[in-house]
This record gives sequence, structure tokens and C-alpha cells, in this order.
Amino acid sequence: MLLNLNAISKKYDTKFKGVLHIGAHWGQEDSLYDSLEIMNRIYFEPLFSNYSMLRSKIDSKYECIRTALGNTVGEVVMNVETANKGMSSSILKPAIHLQQYPQITFDSTETVAITKLDLVDFDRSKFNFINIDVQGFELEVFRGAVSTLDTIDYINTEVNRAEVYEGCAKVDELDLFLSQYGFKRLETSWDGITWGDAFYAKISV
Repeated sequence: MLLNLNAISKKYDTKFKGVLHIGAHWGQEDSLYDSLEIMNRIYFEPLFSNYSMLRSKIDSKYECIRTALGNTVGEVVMNVETANKGMSSSILKPAIHLQQYPQITFDSTETVAITKLDLVDFDRSKFNFINIDVQGFELEVFRGAVSTLDTIDYINTEVNRAEVYEGCAKVDELDLFLSQYGFKRLETSWDGITWGDAFYAKISV
């Protein structure tokens, strides 16, 4: 994460009830959630090796679900890299990413399950925060989560201002889409130059 979520939480006096972490990798933010006292957590990670590591690191009281999320149901092929420990793997094919990070090569693919967040069964009253890192596929995830967005107050997401991955959504597209559900972008970091992180909150919160 590029943004300091602890500082943001203090600045905006956030009230995190629970987090849906989409694209969880190995669960590196678990200790962050401890510090924020977020007791309800669901982790989503589609790749087999990442999910296995995630499950081994996360307390069994937290649910880990092995699936990709998007706006379709079935299976999808992911482009997989290992040089960055799988953190750059994506459903989308790399574009500028190949020039910006030539040391990261996408040498294999993996077919994974994909579903819509709106179809996942959980108690939505316990979750009001989405933390999402899906390498340019964010808009498709949100399109499959329009009902769930009604219960969400905060979103931390990776954003792009160039075609880091082929056809990836740009930050202005996310701004427009999320504004329809009452969200406003409050904080942005462009430390990745062509990509960064953004924090959104519902205007009424």
C-alpha cells in the first residue's frame, strides 16, 4: 500500500467495521488491520500458490476465499509472474508495465474461478470497507459489486493514469463510476508514477 491508512483513518475519523480485501496476495495488511482494530475480515485471492501462502499466514477465524472477482461468473485466465512474488499478476495482459518494470516477466498463465462480489454470501452489515489491488481490473470488480457498494463507506484501491495493463480502467473512470454510489476520492498517491493508490469515502460519511 502506498497510502498510510492509519494516518487517513485519523484524518477522516473513519469507522471501519470490517474489510473485504480483494487481491489479498499473502495477507501482508493483516497486521495493519490489527492496528486499525478491524475485527471482521474476508480475504479474496485467486492464484493457488498465493492463496496457499495466505491461508497459512492468516488466522483461521478470518475467511479466505479462493476466487477472482469481476463482473462475470465462471473461469478466467490470469497472466502470472514470479519475479515480484506474484503481486503483479493480472487478468489483464501487461502493457506499459513491461517497459516500466522489465525485470518482471509474465511467464505463465493460470485458469482461476471468477464471480461477482454481489453473489458472495456474507453478512454485509459487518463490512463497510473494501481494500482492492487487482492490477487494473478494479472497475470490473466494482461493476459486479453494485449492490454491495450500498453497504460500503470506504474504498482503498490501486489506480492507473496510463495503460499499465491492456484496457485497464483509468482513475477518472473510477471517479465517475464510484461517484454514482456516493463516493468521493479524498487521497491519492502517485508514487508508482503511472499507477498509485486512492482512498474514497461516501460523501455522507
